[in-house]
Amino acid sequence: MIIDTLDNIYLYKNFSDDIYKGLEFLQNVDPTINLGIYIINKRVKAIVEEYETDFNRPFEFESHKYVVDIQCPIIGVERVFWSPIVGMDIQTPYNENYDCTIFVNPNSQILSADIGNRVFAIMFENDGHSPKHCIKSSELIKKITIKVSI
Repeated sequence: MIIDTLDNIYLYKNFSDDIYKGLEFLQNVDPTINLGIYIINKRVKAIVEEYETDFNRPFEFESHKYVVDIQCPIIGVERVFWSPIVGMDIQTPYNENYDCTIFVNPNSQILSADIGNRVFAIMFENDGHSPKHCIKSSELIKKITIKVSI
Protein backbone atom coordinates (compact mmCIF):
# COMPACT_ATOMS: atom_id res chain seq x y z
CA MET A 1 0.00 0.00 0.00
CA ILE A 2 1.18 3.49 -0.81
CA ILE A 3 0.01 6.51 1.18
CA ASP A 4 0.73 9.96 -0.23
CA THR A 5 -0.78 13.36 -0.94
CA LEU A 6 -2.11 14.72 -4.20
CA ASP A 7 0.66 17.34 -4.03
CA ASN A 8 3.10 14.58 -5.00
CA ILE A 9 1.40 13.01 -8.02
CA TYR A 10 4.33 14.01 -10.25
CA LEU A 11 6.26 11.17 -8.54
CA TYR A 12 3.95 8.63 -10.20
CA LYS A 13 4.20 9.92 -13.77
CA ASN A 14 6.95 7.45 -14.70
CA PHE A 15 5.64 4.71 -12.41
CA SER A 16 2.42 4.04 -14.35
CA ASP A 17 0.59 6.14 -16.92
CA ASP A 18 -2.75 4.75 -15.77
CA ILE A 19 -2.13 5.37 -12.06
CA TYR A 20 -0.98 8.87 -12.95
CA LYS A 21 -4.18 9.48 -14.99
CA GLY A 22 -6.25 8.40 -11.98
CA LEU A 23 -4.30 10.69 -9.66
CA GLU A 24 -4.76 13.59 -12.10
CA PHE A 25 -8.50 12.96 -12.02
CA LEU A 26 -8.44 13.12 -8.20
CA GLN A 27 -6.32 16.26 -8.19
CA ASN A 28 -8.65 18.13 -10.57
CA VAL A 29 -12.08 16.84 -9.51
CA ASP A 30 -14.76 19.24 -8.28
CA PRO A 31 -16.13 18.04 -4.89
CA THR A 32 -19.65 18.66 -6.22
CA ILE A 33 -19.20 15.85 -8.78
CA ASN A 34 -22.26 13.62 -9.04
CA LEU A 35 -22.19 10.09 -7.67
CA GLY A 36 -21.55 7.44 -10.29
CA ILE A 37 -18.94 5.88 -12.54
CA TYR A 38 -16.64 7.96 -14.75
CA ILE A 39 -14.49 6.41 -17.48
CA ILE A 40 -11.03 8.03 -17.57
CA ASN A 41 -9.61 5.75 -20.26
CA LYS A 42 -10.10 2.13 -21.32
CA ARG A 43 -8.15 0.83 -18.30
CA VAL A 44 -9.08 3.44 -15.66
CA LYS A 45 -12.41 4.40 -14.14
CA ALA A 46 -13.51 6.45 -11.15
CA ILE A 47 -16.32 5.44 -8.81
CA VAL A 48 -17.81 8.32 -6.81
CA GLU A 49 -19.82 7.27 -3.77
CA GLU A 50 -21.09 8.55 -0.43
CA TYR A 51 -21.45 6.61 2.83
CA GLU A 52 -21.22 6.89 6.60
CA THR A 53 -17.98 5.78 8.21
CA ASP A 54 -18.47 3.36 11.10
CA PHE A 55 -16.72 2.50 14.41
CA ASN A 56 -18.27 -0.97 14.50
CA ARG A 57 -17.32 -2.00 11.00
CA PRO A 58 -15.83 -5.52 11.04
CA PHE A 59 -12.21 -6.12 10.08
CA GLU A 60 -12.88 -7.69 6.71
CA PHE A 61 -10.07 -7.12 4.25
CA GLU A 62 -10.78 -6.98 0.53
CA SER A 63 -8.30 -7.71 -2.21
CA HIS A 64 -8.49 -7.46 -6.01
CA LYS A 65 -6.69 -9.57 -8.64
CA TYR A 66 -7.13 -7.44 -11.73
CA VAL A 67 -7.32 -3.84 -10.51
CA VAL A 68 -5.26 -1.50 -8.39
CA ASP A 69 -7.40 0.67 -6.10
CA ILE A 70 -6.64 4.33 -5.51
CA GLN A 71 -8.92 5.59 -2.75
CA CYS A 72 -9.37 9.21 -1.73
CA PRO A 73 -12.28 10.87 0.09
CA ILE A 74 -12.95 14.27 -1.44
CA ILE A 75 -15.26 15.29 1.41
CA GLY A 76 -14.50 14.00 4.91
CA VAL A 77 -11.86 11.60 6.20
CA GLU A 78 -11.88 7.86 6.80
CA ARG A 79 -9.56 5.30 8.36
CA VAL A 80 -8.41 2.41 6.17
CA PHE A 81 -6.83 -0.65 7.78
CA TRP A 82 -4.21 -2.67 5.91
CA SER A 83 -2.67 -6.10 6.28
CA PRO A 84 -1.02 -8.47 3.79
CA ILE A 85 -3.44 -11.17 2.63
CA VAL A 86 -0.84 -13.95 3.03
CA GLY A 87 -2.04 -16.28 5.77
CA MET A 88 -5.51 -14.74 6.14
CA ASP A 89 -8.65 -16.85 6.06
CA ILE A 90 -10.98 -16.41 3.09
CA GLN A 91 -14.40 -15.30 4.27
CA THR A 92 -15.93 -14.75 0.83
CA PRO A 93 -14.28 -16.56 -2.09
CA TYR A 94 -13.17 -14.65 -5.16
CA ASN A 95 -16.10 -13.04 -6.97
CA GLU A 96 -15.26 -12.60 -10.64
CA ASN A 97 -17.98 -9.98 -11.20
CA TYR A 98 -16.56 -7.69 -8.50
CA ASP A 99 -12.92 -8.82 -8.78
CA CYS A 100 -12.89 -9.19 -5.02
CA THR A 101 -12.01 -11.69 -2.31
CA ILE A 102 -12.88 -10.95 1.33
CA PHE A 103 -10.37 -12.06 3.96
CA VAL A 104 -10.50 -12.20 7.78
CA ASN A 105 -8.18 -13.09 10.65
CA PRO A 106 -4.95 -11.39 9.65
CA ASN A 107 -1.97 -13.02 11.34
CA SER A 108 0.41 -10.24 10.40
CA GLN A 109 0.72 -6.67 11.46
CA ILE A 110 -2.30 -4.43 10.90
CA LEU A 111 -1.62 -0.82 10.00
CA SER A 112 -4.03 2.06 9.51
CA ALA A 113 -4.01 5.25 7.48
CA ASP A 114 -6.37 8.19 7.61
CA ILE A 115 -7.21 9.26 4.07
CA GLY A 116 -8.95 12.38 2.84
CA ASN A 117 -7.91 16.05 2.81
CA ARG A 118 -5.82 15.27 -0.31
CA VAL A 119 -4.28 12.12 1.21
CA PHE A 120 -4.84 8.99 -0.89
CA ALA A 121 -4.03 5.29 -0.66
CA ILE A 122 -3.01 2.95 -3.48
CA MET A 123 -3.71 -0.74 -2.88
CA PHE A 124 -2.23 -3.59 -4.90
CA GLU A 125 -3.25 -7.26 -5.20
CA ASN A 126 -1.58 -8.44 -1.98
CA ASP A 127 -2.79 -5.46 0.05
CA GLY A 128 -5.75 -6.50 2.16
CA HIS A 129 -7.63 -3.29 2.87
CA SER A 130 -10.59 -2.52 5.10
CA PRO A 131 -12.03 0.93 4.34
CA LYS A 132 -15.04 2.86 5.70
CA HIS A 133 -13.90 3.09 9.33
CA CYS A 134 -14.39 6.34 11.20
CA ILE A 135 -11.68 8.22 13.05
CA LYS A 136 -13.42 10.09 15.89
CA SER A 137 -17.09 9.76 15.06
CA SER A 138 -19.21 8.55 12.20
CA GLU A 139 -19.41 11.00 9.30
CA LEU A 140 -20.83 11.13 5.82
CA ILE A 141 -17.98 11.13 3.35
CA LYS A 142 -17.79 11.45 -0.41
CA LYS A 143 -15.08 9.23 -1.79
CA ILE A 144 -13.58 8.45 -5.15
CA THR A 145 -12.11 5.03 -5.81
CA ILE A 146 -10.04 4.85 -8.96
CA LYS A 147 -9.93 1.35 -10.47
CA VAL A 148 -6.83 0.79 -12.60
CA SER A 149 -6.93 -2.44 -14.62
CA ILE A 150 -3.71 -4.45 -14.58
